[in-house]
Amino acid sequence: MRDELTLMAVHAHPDDEVLGTGGLLARCAAEGIRTVLVTCTNGEQGDGAGGVKPGEPGHDAQGVARQRLAELQESVELLGISDLEMLGHRDSGMVGWTANDHPEAFANIPVETAAARLGELMERYRPQVVVTYDENGGYGHPDHIQAHRVAVAAAERTGIPEKLYYTAVPRSSIARMFDHLRSVGIDPADIDLPEDFGVPDEQITSTVDVSPYADRKRKALQAHASQTENLFLLRLPEEVQSLIFGTEPFIRRFSRVPVPDHEDDLFTGLR
Repeated sequence: MRDELTLMAVHAHPDDEVLGTGGLLARCAAEGIRTVLVTCTNGEQGDGAGGVKPGEPGHDAQGVARQRLAELQESVELLGISDLEMLGHRDSGMVGWTANDHPEAFANIPVETAAARLGELMERYRPQVVVTYDENGGYGHPDHIQAHRVAVAAAERTGIPEKLYYTAVPRSSIARMFDHLRSVGIDPADIDLPEDFGVPDEQITSTVDVSPYADRKRKALQAHASQTENLFLLRLPEEVQSLIFGTEPFIRRFSRVPVPDHEDDLFTGLR
């Protein structure tokens, strides 16, 4: 008998589950697919109460973690995620932050150690499809890059996932978003995105229509209220959010089942 259809999303911090895979998770949940979210860190390097930044006086890393984990639970409920697994590692912070040097920071944990724990979860849940970040972690965040390394290592060593995908943002989508912002009088220069953000369109292998779940995705992002200042999408007009939230693109790393060059369903070939 075939194993229950299962999606596993491997993310770095609380709130990451929404940005690249919130619609996918909600859609799969609605279709009766088991959805497993693995969050690797507790998010200690997020903003504290009153917007206090890491390294500033009054920033309480453990208090931030408690708040972010509570917000994560709300997001999980809104998206209909069936299983949440926490690896519990320490948030490494952005590139160049002093938090990078902490010996318990996720980015400093041996890949083999973290991959062994994730491999145990893959053994337990038997996901046919695993989703994580690309080699650059989407935009160079140390924890995203580490999550990529750990997920790929666990997938390859266990041999369990039949398909592995990376979240992605095609550059044409960024251009369309900027054009729309200009049309409503917003200067795209006010959006803090790395210059090399996004990937060439030809790298996209899979685009999932999640438009019926765009509002649920928006609400899940709003659940991470303590990090609103860092979530620029929430500061955009609602019509722009709907434009962005309606589809989720991916890059297929591998598939052990036959698939077309381009898919609109990550479970193509599995059902």
